[in-house]
Amino acid sequence: MDTFLMFLKAFAVGGGICLIGQIIINYTHLTNGKILVLFLIAGAVLEGFGLYSKLIEFAGAGASVPISGFGCALVKGAVKAAKQDGVYGALTGGLAACATGISIAIVSGYLVAVIFRPRTKKK
Repeated sequence: MDTFLMFLKAFAVGGGICLIGQIIINYTHLTNGKILVLFLIAGAVLEGFGLYSKLIEFAGAGASVPISGFGCALVKGAVKAAKQDGVYGALTGGLAACATGISIAIVSGYLVAVIFRPRTKKK
């Protein structure tokens, strides 16, 4: 039963984040890139106030997998490194904390571009 509840929480929170994104898409003229940045910054700001970590504790992957979770991870890494290395750590800590995810995204994007034939959409 605990596993079911864990999945239910992750689904509800992750779905809620997606719902907010869909509402933004439907009712504004923001591009997908701007919405992506908005969610990343929202996750970073919420983590700056210590709120996003609590959401991740509650929902697990439902909160950590969306792009807002990446913003949270950047802030966590920057704060941790800033405590150890000062200003230099604040500048480098976020990327160091997320280097694995960034590397996987770059390699995956490259492999998909090699395997498939990328082209622009015809209007």
